[in-house]
Amino acid sequence: MRLKLDENLDVGLAVWLESLGHDAKTVRDEQMSGASDDQVFAAAGAEERCLVTLDLDFSDPIRFPPAAGTIVLRVPVPSLTMIRSLLRQAIGHTADESPEGQIWIVEPGRIRMWRSWDIK
Repeated sequence: MRLKLDENLDVGLAVWLESLGHDAKTVRDEQMSGASDDQVFAAAGAEERCLVTLDLDFSDPIRFPPAAGTIVLRVPVPSLTMIRSLLRQAIGHTADESPEGQIWIVEPGRIRMWRSWDIK
């Protein structure tokens, strides 16, 4: 899976995701720290990467209609362990469905999905 990690996620997660076989880039590694949400979203789309973030602003399908997909992690207890757990949950779900064209809100034990094709 091709992922772009927002700056609110630890850069070490990219290394961990790559060890699991994913192609993960970070906003920080690409010198985009401090970039606007619009710039980050545009870069993820241009690179055909699913954006992974903690920022609920990206759950707005009108402002940020997903192309390669958006995964918003809802972390009840802010910790690297919890973030990894939610990422495992999301990645596990990709065996059944791709996040492409969707916004996934990932919470412990639940993934809420907004699909672009559900809107008429």
